[in-house]
Amino acid sequence: MKLGTIGTNWITSAFIEATKEHGGLTLQSVYSRTGMKAKDFAERHGAKEYFTSLEEFVKSDIDCVYIASPNSLHFEQAMLCLRHKKHVICEKPIFSNRKELDQAFTAAEENGVFLIEAMRNIHMPGFKVLRENLEKAGKVRGLVLNYSKYSSRYDNVRKGEEPNIFSLNFSGGALVDLGVYPLALAVSLFGEPVDATYYPSIIRTGVDGGGTLVLRYPDFICTILCSKIATSYNPSEIQGEEGTFVIDDLGTLATITWMDPTGEHILTEKHQHLDMYYEVESFVNMIKNNDQLTYKRLKEISQQVLAITEKVRIDCGIIYAADR
Repeated sequence: MKLGTIGTNWITSAFIEATKEHGGLTLQSVYSRTGMKAKDFAERHGAKEYFTSLEEFVKSDIDCVYIASPNSLHFEQAMLCLRHKKHVICEKPIFSNRKELDQAFTAAEENGVFLIEAMRNIHMPGFKVLRENLEKAGKVRGLVLNYSKYSSRYDNVRKGEEPNIFSLNFSGGALVDLGVYPLALAVSLFGEPVDATYYPSIIRTGVDGGGTLVLRYPDFICTILCSKIATSYNPSEIQGEEGTFVIDDLGTLATITWMDPTGEHILTEKHQHLDMYYEVESFVNMIKNNDQLTYKRLKEISQQVLAITEKVRIDCGIIYAADR
């Protein structure tokens, strides 16, 4: 399938490298608002053509589009692609709110294409291992999931600037950028919680620089810590009556350790491929095989994650321009 990309940042480059390793997608077109950026990016990655007009880009000879632009731009760009019958793979967070998500899923269905959120951790080999071994824990009694990493962009905030990822106008903040990784993991393994409450650290720009999200399930509490203004070196845990899963990195699930009274047991091996290879593989297989069952499951995860992040941030007074 021929791929088009929107966005010229590091994550787009990483996605393209993963497609090259996989072989199921071939980069055809790139889009950027800036001509020099578009040209340089296309030449660097071997794209056949580049565009500075989004309307011309979606009319080009491509089958699917990977979107990695600022969060608030995802919806408008995705809708244009979907209406031109292009499959869309959109970086997390897929959209700003559920209203946008529902409209986009409807547009995808009307045009016979897939709309997929690029939530990479639930496609990793470690996620499958964790899901298959979850019964080892017996009755689950608690989760502490941690994704806190200081962002260099916060240096700009401290200088008085407002980078996109820390802006209400661009639907930014720690919860939707890093917190969605542990949230997607929790929802994928245990379903939708009974209730959710967020305790944010609001920074000067009005978004959450970090915070603690508490998900209440019938038999346990899931505590999610996320931050872009501080770094944590603690792993994450899924705690059960029979033992505990210890997870080193919720973005990659590269090392998962099972700990019980008999000792420590490493459940995962080093990845054989680039981190983003596995989501590329999942997306290509889904599209080529018209796998509606997998698509339905991923849609439900995106819907539940976005419903939770929208609910808790609005409860905390974090209102995006896209919400108005």
